[in-house]
Amino acid sequence: MHVLTLCKRQYTARDLLDDRYGRLYEIPEGLARLGHRVSGLTLSYRRRPDHYHESPAGVQWQSINVFPGGPWHLASAVRALRGPECPDIILAGSDAPTCVLGQHLARHLGLPLVLDLYDNYEHFGLTRIPGMRQAFRRACGDAEGLSVISHTLAGHLRATAAPAGEVSVIGNGVRTDLFHPADRQASREQLGLPRHASLIGCAGALDASRGIDDMFRAFLQLAEQRTDLHLVIAGPRDGTVQRYQHPRILDLGVLPWRQVPALINSLDVSIVCNRDSSFGRYCFPLKLYESLACGVPVVAAAVGDVPLLLPSEAGLTYPPGEPSALAAAIVRQLDAGNVKVHASVADWQARAAQIQALLTASSAPRRH
Repeated sequence: MHVLTLCKRQYTARDLLDDRYGRLYEIPEGLARLGHRVSGLTLSYRRRPDHYHESPAGVQWQSINVFPGGPWHLASAVRALRGPECPDIILAGSDAPTCVLGQHLARHLGLPLVLDLYDNYEHFGLTRIPGMRQAFRRACGDAEGLSVISHTLAGHLRATAAPAGEVSVIGNGVRTDLFHPADRQASREQLGLPRHASLIGCAGALDASRGIDDMFRAFLQLAEQRTDLHLVIAGPRDGTVQRYQHPRILDLGVLPWRQVPALINSLDVSIVCNRDSSFGRYCFPLKLYESLACGVPVVAAAVGDVPLLLPSEAGLTYPPGEPSALAAAIVRQLDAGNVKVHASVADWQARAAQIQALLTASSAPRRH
């Protein structure tokens, strides 16, 4: 099968082709390893030189600047795919405009369309373009298949877009070659962290939209009674971090993503915050899965799909917006022998196999 994948280039504070990071890069790689021919068109919302990239698995990527001249460059790239080079199916995603563009391309080329939703795209700023929300929902309704990141998002789309095609819940994969159990003391030494203290913390977006205030407030409550407790943080941030000052808050800045496993493996408890918002309810709890892959005890906000993974009776979740409940859950983990969760964590190749099954099903003629 020849798959044309269409997506934006900059996402989650990374660059698809420069960093070769995340779902938008790993899924096409996995499909190519499964024997499919994969062509990639990626749209850069920032001006970049014309860029062609052949991935290790053989995905042929072409980067197109949206401004200026994006429509003409895209039309030229699409013309090159017609005839004997024409794909068999389009896999589009990354935001609402790209999904709508994928729908137009699929109609133009007479191809089936699968949309991959790694988030609630209606939460993104570009969806506020007049008419975009309605166009996005039409694209979801018309697509032959939808891959969605969570069960909660699948339910939301069934209620708002009435998809006619198959809907499959396909979460993110975890780089299990990087995220796996490692010696705690060696990990702390690697990052210059205290070897014998109690360390709690997180590596990820440190901003108010993720409910990160809960973690800081919980730590400040506990720090008064637990003089050996330290809070370790790393990641991109807004001004939230600056509002909390304490000598035992250890800020590692923005770590290279390949060092994140060392931070997680350094922790006695990994904390995953979130808010009950249009983002939090539908997102995939990737930081939770990365912590589970490392075998590190966790506490997470009970929002979205998290309660499906961490039953409330285990005492490992807390209601978002309640730092005292988070503090109590952290204490339970620190004092009760560090309760661990044994969950199946899929890598990217397993996720690509799930996408392959959806592409195959979506290529078959619809039954009316």
